[in-house]
Amino acid sequence: MQSLWDDREAAQYDGDLGLRVYTSRLLGRDPGLVLHGGGNTSVKATRRDITGEEIDVLYIKGSGWDLTTIEPQGFAPVRLQRLIALSGLDELSDDQMAAELRVATLDPAAPSPSVEAILHAILPARFVDHTHADALISLTNTPAGEEHVRDVYGDDALIVPYVMPGFALARLVARMLSGNHGGISGLVLMNHGLVTFGDTARESYERMVEFVDRAERYLGGRGAWWIPSNETRPPAEDRIALSELRLAVSRAAGTPMILRSCLDQQAASFARRPDLASLTQQGPATPDHVIRTKRIPLLGRDVEAYAETYRAYFERHRARLASDPVMLDPAPRVILDTELGLLTAGKSVREAMIAADIYLRTIPIILRSEALGGYRALPESEIFDVEYWSLEQAKLRNARRPGLLQGEVALVTGAASGIGRACVDALRERGAAVIALDVDPAIEAMWPGEEVLGLTCDVTDDAAVDDALGQGVAAYGGLDMLILNAGIFPSGASIAGLDASEWDTVMRVNLDANVSLMRLAHPLLCMAPRGGRVCVIGSKNVPAPGPGAAAYSASKAALTQVARVAALEWGRDGIRVNVLHPNAVFDTGIWTDEILADRAARYGMGVEEYKRNNVLGVTVSSRDVAEVAAAVLGPAFAKTTGAQIPVDGGNERVI
Repeated sequence: MQSLWDDREAAQYDGDLGLRVYTSRLLGRDPGLVLHGGGNTSVKATRRDITGEEIDVLYIKGSGWDLTTIEPQGFAPVRLQRLIALSGLDELSDDQMAAELRVATLDPAAPSPSVEAILHAILPARFVDHTHADALISLTNTPAGEEHVRDVYGDDALIVPYVMPGFALARLVARMLSGNHGGISGLVLMNHGLVTFGDTARESYERMVEFVDRAERYLGGRGAWWIPSNETRPPAEDRIALSELRLAVSRAAGTPMILRSCLDQQAASFARRPDLASLTQQGPATPDHVIRTKRIPLLGRDVEAYAETYRAYFERHRARLASDPVMLDPAPRVILDTELGLLTAGKSVREAMIAADIYLRTIPIILRSEALGGYRALPESEIFDVEYWSLEQAKLRNARRPGLLQGEVALVTGAASGIGRACVDALRERGAAVIALDVDPAIEAMWPGEEVLGLTCDVTDDAAVDDALGQGVAAYGGLDMLILNAGIFPSGASIAGLDASEWDTVMRVNLDANVSLMRLAHPLLCMAPRGGRVCVIGSKNVPAPGPGAAAYSASKAALTQVARVAALEWGRDGIRVNVLHPNAVFDTGIWTDEILADRAARYGMGVEEYKRNNVLGVTVSSRDVAEVAAAVLGPAFAKTTGAQIPVDGGNERVI
């Protein structure tokens, strides 16, 4: 491992807190050190209060901040002397500690200080860095872990036996430091992580780099750093199996879940090891990971058996709880299957991604530990204490209420503009993951993050649609909702002047492609945890066609009839199918200025008058239609199918 310090970069950061931000981000750049908010950093400084009094302060990373992107406001300013005084107590419960840290924080708008604030306060240096370095954990998680650590660090590090993070760990370290440990520059927290410190940000950071590099070289010298993978067979891409597995996981969790496939080659190889059970059923690499990945992964696909095992594990240790947990959730978060490879589950896409990232780091740790003499995790009881830690349970109690569609997966066609794009946004805002299809390649970069999978796809190409479904199921695990929106609106033409090829094109896009997608999606919708849902974007032209739009009106009428039949046929599968009939939605791709002017002229109106030509005298936007579509797909319409709902401001010819 090498230092990433750059004098030119460092010069852009002001003062000790600025440099603390800089080196924290350097640590965050390496996933082998910290992942998704893991790790802690701090700096001791002084500041003046409103009276001008100078106060010693510990600026420590606050809860919810990630070292990769942390800003100065991500560090909570805590009274240093108060923390040192707390370290001298004989007892302090976790809840008491959290309350004391909050009271000692100087800025009421600051994030909650890390539970390791007291530990950082008592360490004999201004800057402190704490990571969960893969190389270090590979050493500690072996039967001879302490011996390996002594071989690597000698007297440079204080070796601390595993203790639950928080006050107990700080008190233990305080007592150990009361001896003669003046020459140390780091702590090895067994089965937990690595702490280094120094008088400058650079010194503390580069000591971390040096300590991790020493561990890597030690592993390398014993043939336990580079882990080969001879696996050449990729994981299977079986969308039905994935959907079935997602349904089982969702039932165990009591809520819809995202199930994400990982196509990593090493993970696929690991999932097929003959000794997989002995390697994986001990526990996670560090207790910090159990919150995101649970104690052990599911091997195979028997979710029900896993849930029973998990309930038994909970009952063995529930007497250790200070209070009842927020919710007993026996669903797995990591699944290893010989055919499907590594899969991870979460109540959101982010949760599933974090679990995948953590387990992809866990696999080489296990294999390195195994090569060094055998992998050994913490005892089950220690892992339980972290999984049902009162402070973590408090976070769950205080968590923001999830969106109505969280954990569910939707597919939207024609998603690059107009109603389709508005539907994607409305579904995202309600917590859904969305597979967004459009013939426009711009679809692939329209939404940041992983909650939307934008795919270039011509819906008239069955092979392309089939491939898109496969990619969507691999990303999210299944399909719950389908919005059939893609369509074209040709220029006006009378029936007498209608070109046959234009008729065929309209039917192929507006009707045939949608029927084909419904056929392909049906088996996936059958396995939606809350029942499948289809929302067809029809048109006012179905109940009230206008002149010059025969092809468009006929295609939408035929699609509406297909939807009605599907509602009859698919009801027994728990799938509901409803149709929206928008009208005069002019912020969509099918309405060019020319078409709009032509249609207005046909009715003897000006363009602005034509836009508000409805009973309520209002304009109808794509977002208006999307809000109704999202509502129809949500729980409010759980007992409605076969409906045709106008979104048109009221039309005299329909009413």
